[in-house]
Amino acid sequence: MAEPFVVAFVLGVTPGKWARIWEERLPEHPLTLLPLAPADALAALEGGTAHTAFVRLPVDDAGLSAIPLYEEQPVVVMPKDHVLSVLDAVSPADLDGATVLDGEWAADIELVAANVGVTVLPQSVARALSRRDVVARPALEAPTTQVALVWRTDAATELTEEFIGIVRGRTVNSSRGAAKEPAPPSRSKPPRASARPALGKQAPRGKRPKRR
Repeated sequence: MAEPFVVAFVLGVTPGKWARIWEERLPEHPLTLLPLAPADALAALEGGTAHTAFVRLPVDDAGLSAIPLYEEQPVVVMPKDHVLSVLDAVSPADLDGATVLDGEWAADIELVAANVGVTVLPQSVARALSRRDVVARPALEAPTTQVALVWRTDAATELTEEFIGIVRGRTVNSSRGAAKEPAPPSRSKPPRASARPALGKQAPRGKRPKRR
């Protein structure tokens, strides 16, 4: 069996839809999804244990190529009974005087649940770490984060290009390396048939011959 094509991804990214398309198009090449922390995902690319990775920009590595995919909206995560939980969205002014945690995301959620403070996270991360004793509200005026597909430029293969095509939404016919269907042969128009097919010599025009 062929070696698996390994795709690393960070918390909050859901690459399952792209993996399913890969399995449909390239069943002979297994694909492995590898959840990692951001630094570990980049290290996996550097060490060759991952072929591509979904990470958040910016990425400080000149040897990587990147395709930005989508932006994530930030949310404020707080205890369920927090005073700010009654708001539909939280502004920077609302956070004045609040303890805003800025550490490792999973650890911050634990501290939020213990009523130590609040934290600002990408919405996808807050959803992945959701629990019943915390709630999330949109964070107004907070910067968004951007998810990108990255790979080592000098290690790209045909399979890398195939995966890039799937992520970018290329169809089977437009995918790189897909065989083009031959164009149908041109059909020349048949000659126009005569309105009166010749059945023999026609009598010369003029008076009709008399019947005897």
